[in-house]
Amino acid sequence: MKTLLRILSLSLLPVLAHAADRPNILFVAVDDLRPEFGAYGAGYVKSPNLDRIAKAGLTFTRAYCQQAVCSPTRSSLLTGARPDTTKVWDLETHFRTALPNVVTLGQHFKNHGYFVQGMGKIYHGSFDDAPSWSVPWQSSRGQAYGLPANLALNSRQSAAPGTAADTAKKSGKKSGKKKKEATPRNSRGPAFEGADVPDDTFTDGANATLAVATLGQLAKKKEPFFLAVGFSKPHLPFVAPKKYWDLYDPAKIQLAPNKFRPKDAPDYAIQPGGELRNYHGIPEGSIPDDLARQLRHGYYAAISYMDAQLGRVLDELDRLDLRKNTIVILWGDHGWKLGEHDAWCKHSNAENDTNGALLLSVPGMKHAGAKATGLVEFVDIYPTLAELAGLPLPAHLEGHSFKPVLDNPSRPWKPAAFSQYPRPGNSATGGQPLMGYSMRTERYRFTAWLHRDDPSKVAALELYDHQTDPQENQNLAKRTEHAALVAQLTTQLRAGWKAAAPAR
Repeated sequence: MKTLLRILSLSLLPVLAHAADRPNILFVAVDDLRPEFGAYGAGYVKSPNLDRIAKAGLTFTRAYCQQAVCSPTRSSLLTGARPDTTKVWDLETHFRTALPNVVTLGQHFKNHGYFVQGMGKIYHGSFDDAPSWSVPWQSSRGQAYGLPANLALNSRQSAAPGTAADTAKKSGKKSGKKKKEATPRNSRGPAFEGADVPDDTFTDGANATLAVATLGQLAKKKEPFFLAVGFSKPHLPFVAPKKYWDLYDPAKIQLAPNKFRPKDAPDYAIQPGGELRNYHGIPEGSIPDDLARQLRHGYYAAISYMDAQLGRVLDELDRLDLRKNTIVILWGDHGWKLGEHDAWCKHSNAENDTNGALLLSVPGMKHAGAKATGLVEFVDIYPTLAELAGLPLPAHLEGHSFKPVLDNPSRPWKPAAFSQYPRPGNSATGGQPLMGYSMRTERYRFTAWLHRDDPSKVAALELYDHQTDPQENQNLAKRTEHAALVAQLTTQLRAGWKAAAPAR
């Protein structure tokens, strides 16, 4: 036994010896952050700290999530596997149900000599994954609203008869348990608020304080660290202290130019945004322009609030002189609609929802401040970080490292990026549960809606030409002049991600 232990200890020496020389990782997840802020050319959004990462690194303009909703995209990114492998297509399923032994991103770094710590929203909601961390995941919890009246309204609405909280109360269970029934309409507080309160009133401010304190502790450790920090804003409700609302002139806020559904697309391709209608005062049907402008104002204010909390973490990284040996990566878990296609929120295969924000800063980058224009996927983040840290790549990964892009940001990369989104069987789908498989190529977005019980059956197709229609307003799939293109893209989509490896 002693001999075996000695052999094992000696086998770990190379890992431990090299670990001290490896870069730290600051891994920042942002909830519902679409690529609309300064680094993406939207100078009207005040985002100096997001832009600070971009200036020191690369801005990926065409990064795509694998399913545009919280738990599926986070499960995919953090396991390096796609939704059809994780079996996470909803908000109720943990990825370890299907993949009990999968090695997550954090777990992989932990297994190779890193001290791995997580805080804030990394996995979805109340989900966590103990094997991912060196110490238990933690999160501060702030108020939902700053104004007492809105706190009372939120509490009153949440406990109204028939709501999840009311049902839990009657059954003696705690609210917050995952339930399959839909949240009742208008069952939460208001969709936005700009109260004159301190930053740490809300969760992101409190978690930034926690992250700053944690960095001070990590700086004293001998091993490299992987610190995952999750920010909740700009997720609904769009709540931020008043000073962040004051950064914007309401009269200058522009509305979506395409307030209509994609022409000739199936009705279920884009949904109006039921998540938004869970908040008090949000009507059914099309959102009036004055309310839409307030919602956009709130979304931008929430970005600026989150950005300020991010700045506190970056400032501490600089103060501790850690930046020179720390990789900083920031990602928004998917895109988001702000009235495009007369819809809100995510939950679709549209470009607005699948195209996410991705910033990566690596010490000593040759092309700091550049934009990477090739197609990459969120499932590629795991192998990229592992390669940048000099770690081996686990065999289960379903993405490809885009490390070579750092040396040539303008190079083409993947020939296609893949996303998917399910639709339940209802009157709109003819009673058939469907899975929409979507492929983004250099020029086109092509989506096939397949029967879940028989994927050989096609319910509908979508084809958008981004060269002439970047907003995806006109579905071309049924036009006879595009029949050959549809056949070609169908073959490419059926071949899937395994046939779409990057040309190195």
